[in-house]
Amino acid sequence: MKKLAIASAIALSAIAVSGTANAYQAEVGGSYTYTDWDDFDATHQFGVDGTYYFNPVQTRNAPLNEAAFLDRASNVKAHVNYADNDGVKDSQYGAGVEYFVPGSDFYLSGNVGRDELEVDNTNIDSKITTYGAEVGYLPAPGLLLAVGLTGYDAKDGDDGVDPTVRAKYVTQVGQYDANFEAYGAFGDLDEYKVRGDLYLDKTLSVGADYYNNDLTERDEFGISAKKFLNQNVSVEGRVGFGDDYNTYGVRAGYRF
Repeated sequence: MKKLAIASAIALSAIAVSGTANAYQAEVGGSYTYTDWDDFDATHQFGVDGTYYFNPVQTRNAPLNEAAFLDRASNVKAHVNYADNDGVKDSQYGAGVEYFVPGSDFYLSGNVGRDELEVDNTNIDSKITTYGAEVGYLPAPGLLLAVGLTGYDAKDGDDGVDPTVRAKYVTQVGQYDANFEAYGAFGDLDEYKVRGDLYLDKTLSVGADYYNNDLTERDEFGISAKKFLNQNVSVEGRVGFGDDYNTYGVRAGYRF
């Protein structure tokens, strides 16, 4: 009986260790984007981003890129993307919070951001502050439905607040995992986002996305890929095609 008790204790310890071995509580990343403009010189934009989770995220048997969402991991995040070269300034700043209400299927989120684009010797001088909040519900595993409000305040004095809807669904398509996302804002600010990712395995995904914003006059289609080299390190790339520009971006991330 004593040997059985010792063996059971060792087995339980091994299970506990294996269950937390791949946990992480923060992620930091660095990015570079080259934008080839039709009407003026190209820009080189550099970015940093970070996310902190209130509790360790368990990766389990999920696509590594979706582990935090599937684990319902509440978090705070921030990012800065900055470009200032050849008379073109193209920068974005933002911060946000996601909160999965413990013991329920409810979700809350909030965000604030700033988008700036200035081009010397032109009339292009756009500075827009945005903010938003959402209330969501998870009716099934991997499915989030949310409604909210988004507001903006542009440099020329225009401002407004509009309703939003959003959905995210991580599921299986045949033998593969997949992610589908859609977002819309309707009113004075018309903004739309759709995205799909196919996970060829738990570490590798390919995706496509589309984004349109009538306030910043951005209309862009993109294709992307992301690979986790191990449980902690990831690399990704994206090519975007806009009306008067193309973008080429890379990012590396580290979880710990």
